[in-house]
Amino acid sequence: MGSKEILTTVVKAADDKRAEDIVALDVAQVSLLADYFVIMSANSKRQVQAIADAVVEEAHKTDIDVRRIEGKQTGTWVLVDLGDVVVHIFQKDQRQFYNLEKLWSQAPLVNIDAWIEA
Repeated sequence: MGSKEILTTVVKAADDKRAEDIVALDVAQVSLLADYFVIMSANSKRQVQAIADAVVEEAHKTDIDVRRIEGKQTGTWVLVDLGDVVVHIFQKDQRQFYNLEKLWSQAPLVNIDAWIEA
């Protein structure tokens, strides 16, 4: 499965769990770490964990390799490493504090509107 398909799977899984302010950055030209970073917010520790679980579950269903999951116990910032796609799930205050969108501002945004239900 290509990185764009992985990105689509992640966005849909997160949206199904009511992730907020989902942003996808195309970091392929500015980072050796991945092709895409997906950044999103949740309102509580429980929601952060539920979104992470949904992303991992969908990854397993579609044979996407889950390389690493970090931060799930604390639930303030969970990182799910899917190889070419790295998912960041934040509680809102943590997202504002770390401001990854600014850190990776040279990476173009990916239009994900078609994958998110209105």
